[in-house]
Amino acid sequence: MHIQVNNASLYAYTGGKPFNAAQPTAVFIHGVLNDHSVWALQTRYLAHHGWNVLAIDLPGHGRSGGPPPASVEAAADGVLALLDAASLQQAALIGHSFGSLIALEAAARAPARVSHLALAGTAYPMSVSPALLQAAVEAPEQAIHMGNVFSHSTLCPPPSALASGLWLRGASRALMRRILAGNCQTNVFYTGFKACDSYANGQHAMPAVRCPTLFLIGKHDQMTPPKSAKALATLARQAQLVEVNAGHALMAEAPDEALSALRDFLGIGV
Repeated sequence: MHIQVNNASLYAYTGGKPFNAAQPTAVFIHGVLNDHSVWALQTRYLAHHGWNVLAIDLPGHGRSGGPPPASVEAAADGVLALLDAASLQQAALIGHSFGSLIALEAAARAPARVSHLALAGTAYPMSVSPALLQAAVEAPEQAIHMGNVFSHSTLCPPPSALASGLWLRGASRALMRRILAGNCQTNVFYTGFKACDSYANGQHAMPAVRCPTLFLIGKHDQMTPPKSAKALATLARQAQLVEVNAGHALMAEAPDEALSALRDFLGIGV
């Protein structure tokens, strides 16, 4: 579905189910050069088990219009504007990588409007190497290759992912190329990485969050090392840590474990 947010059309995948105001809602936020599809298994499950799902394409990504957010703060304001546009008083926010910082900042800015906060593949600070930032501008294909190598700890996913035997790096590379090519006006690759690298409010944002917070950590994550996520967790009021046997792309490499952690955290089936 498309929702008008800040004078632009924002796409949100609903898991194939119509929006039901009587149900709780989860907003899924992807990372740099990704889109809603990275949450395939998790969003489908929630949508068929009593939850509304709004898995967004960030502005300037995929099917969403508008300029890509140049900062975590701007993206967080956009998520809160989405809640307003969808007439949602409260929602669970679930973010991965760049999306985790966006979810964190949104939850800190409007704590009463967030029932649950799930941060997957997160870290603070979320520093990006100068070499990767430079490559995102001067040699994006090289940067895509670098990002994929550092994000994946295996080549093929389990059967519960998109398809048994799928080449994870190849699928991820194809998605990143598509998102990059889909916006000719702005380099969404560099813009997203720069926003992650520049975010400086995590240490203040985390204590401002009032709801329970899940830290979903990949044991082999080289992009956002587990120790960085655990350091952020010490600032949370109600932290829960779950480590899965995966790298940064944990929703694809450990889809069942990621879903199980989210299901338990949200109280689905309890």
